[in-house]
Amino acid sequence: MDNLTHTLTALAISQAGLNRKTRFATLALVIAGNIPDVDIVTAFVSSARYLQDHRGVTHSILGATLLAGMVAGGIYAWGRRAPPPQKKTTPPLNLGWLAFCCWVGAASHVLLDLTNAYGVRLLEPFSGRWFAWDIVSIVDPLLLIILTVGLSAPLLFRIISEEVGARKPGFEKGAIVALCGMAALWGLRGFAHTRVVSLLDSHTYAEENPVRLAAFPSTANPFQWTGVAETESAIHIIPVNALDSDIDMERDRIFHKPEPSPALTIAMKIPTAEVFLDFARFPWAEVEDSGDGYDVKILDLRFLSPFPGHQPFTVEIQLAKNLQVLSESFSFIAKGD
Repeated sequence: MDNLTHTLTALAISQAGLNRKTRFATLALVIAGNIPDVDIVTAFVSSARYLQDHRGVTHSILGATLLAGMVAGGIYAWGRRAPPPQKKTTPPLNLGWLAFCCWVGAASHVLLDLTNAYGVRLLEPFSGRWFAWDIVSIVDPLLLIILTVGLSAPLLFRIISEEVGARKPGFEKGAIVALCGMAALWGLRGFAHTRVVSLLDSHTYAEENPVRLAAFPSTANPFQWTGVAETESAIHIIPVNALDSDIDMERDRIFHKPEPSPALTIAMKIPTAEVFLDFARFPWAEVEDSGDGYDVKILDLRFLSPFPGHQPFTVEIQLAKNLQVLSESFSFIAKGD
């Protein structure tokens, strides 16, 4: 998920009650709720290195727990030297509760990232297996709206209360509503996801049975999905609405698997391609003869864009006629012609 969603989730958890357990609980939750993305430093090496390391050990159960402990220790050491609180209602600094807040913040980050199609490697460094629930977008506007409304509505009510002289409402109820709304959205999308996969499984594709099925959410409509069905010879991309009784097979986009070739074999063994293939769930490659060599492009069709000029997650490799590698690159957003 985007870091704004992570931050708003941490704030909601804090306002739901943990901010009353220890001083600096909100600070701990916000920092720990974003700390797994410290792996962004690998982007300074290359985009391929970032793809290799992102959502790896820092997003694992072990890694997130260790990071939470480091954040808790740092805040506790700093907090002991901080000036005393000005408000008498501020709770005292408590290491146990501070550590718990940091663990909850880091765990919320991993859980949010687990819900989208990118996924996380929960078992690093012991296993590189990817886990993904596939029910929300990497940036989900509905989730952002739910969190924003839940956290900001109490501010409006406080302003109104000041005007009429009534008692100011707290932020706890709004935060709880936001978190419940998040859970409800996950439940709705989870139901729709199951329904779409069931519809996909009821069909054959160009007279072939599917060997793998998946469904990926649209950005805003919780009922509109992109279905992916892989057969022995092709990968089929089909828009599916969870409320429909069946799939419109006329909208099936077919990506035939490439024929084996020396150029493709060489390209798949290049380090950038190997990193990408470890990440990609539905890799698809095309080889073009450019006259003086070969242009190889590898996509992950779970992220297929409707805009050909801006295709996410793309590896591009150029080979000479003698199959010598001329260039290799990975782009999170590849801009075409």
